[in-house]
Amino acid sequence: MKLEKGAETVDEEKWVYDSSVDHKGRVPLRASTGVWKASLFIIAIEFSERLSYFGVATSLVIYLTRVIHQDLKTAARNVNYWAGVTTLMPLFGGFLADACLGRFTTVFISSVVYLLGLILLTLSTLVPSLKACDAAVCLEPRKVHELVFFLAIYMISIGTGGHKPSLESFGADQFDENHSEERKKKMSYFNWWNLGLCCGLLLGVTVIVYVQDHLGWGAADIILTAVMALSLAIFVVGRPFYRYHAPSGSPLTPMLQVLVAAFKKRKLPYPSDPAELHELPRSRVAGKGRLLCHTERLKFLDKAAIVEDWENCAEKQNPWTLATVTKVEEMKLVLNLAPIWLATLPFGISVSQTATFFVKQGTMLDRSMGHGLEIPPASIFALSAIGMLVAVAVYEKILVPGVWRWLTAVKMVLEVRWPEILVPASI
Repeated sequence: MKLEKGAETVDEEKWVYDSSVDHKGRVPLRASTGVWKASLFIIAIEFSERLSYFGVATSLVIYLTRVIHQDLKTAARNVNYWAGVTTLMPLFGGFLADACLGRFTTVFISSVVYLLGLILLTLSTLVPSLKACDAAVCLEPRKVHELVFFLAIYMISIGTGGHKPSLESFGADQFDENHSEERKKKMSYFNWWNLGLCCGLLLGVTVIVYVQDHLGWGAADIILTAVMALSLAIFVVGRPFYRYHAPSGSPLTPMLQVLVAAFKKRKLPYPSDPAELHELPRSRVAGKGRLLCHTERLKFLDKAAIVEDWENCAEKQNPWTLATVTKVEEMKLVLNLAPIWLATLPFGISVSQTATFFVKQGTMLDRSMGHGLEIPPASIFALSAIGMLVAVAVYEKILVPGVWRWLTAVKMVLEVRWPEILVPASI
């Protein structure tokens, strides 16, 4: 018996049994796939994507007012339209990745679209027939320039839509949750991921913006295109080292099934014991996920898991009329996010001013730092990024530990001294 367990342990150390496969569709060999040898390729392309995105986004309002000669109101509206589309695109990208394409394919296709958008953006500033104007003083840009320019930035939006929901998750797929060492490394991966993201952001709003302001828009676009092309090549080179998970199907279908089943059974009484609700045995979900415990909130959804007499036979069970407790709880978790999402709307409205009026106001400031150095107006956006980094550090290292110590002290006082507090209060 011990020999069998020992052989099983050695086998799990050699191979990865988390439903992932290597690039040839085989069970991945732990020593040659995943972990840092794979995730570094992924962090590299995230760095270049953030560099390109913020290099374009932070100076977009300046380009629209200076080069295309739009008034501030029109330019701000166009920037917000573009930012809104860019924000919505990850919903479609994530759906495609989960439903049919898979994360690697989604990232690759979106990176190609992103690169094509940057190439088109570069051509719009360098090719004479696509430039805004030929004259030194331009009063009205060519319509073809506007067409190519807006096509380019919206292609970048589409590329971002595939990157944001898939790339970070694809990096997390390179670590086996069932392996203790890889689980520890996964936490470090997210730290390095955020470092790559922040480095790309800061370089985008400083170096790239400086090049735009002093060397020209074309030079900056060439740099962004070259960096994205290089990172895409690096990402493809890392293909033999990745671990791949098959698409799990549309994430919307199970949620719709729960809602439909709950509506169909809305007139049924609740069972006296939640254990009577439908759930799969643990043996059937081993290695495919985990079961969620039943909760009392949003009880109207529990009716989707009520088993009627004719549904006792597995062959007669239909996911559109009977859902598991886990599926119901997943739907509850999604609905519980709605208040959080609504609470972030005012913040989103406020932060949208940063890339428009905030940057444009920077053009009116004295930005000289002495010795002929002048900070580009779009680099003011870096203050927001630096503030975010400082706020996160203060929150994690000072605020949370301080509040936790205070709550612990209050709890101890209430536990030990409550008679001394209640007696005088009652008097």
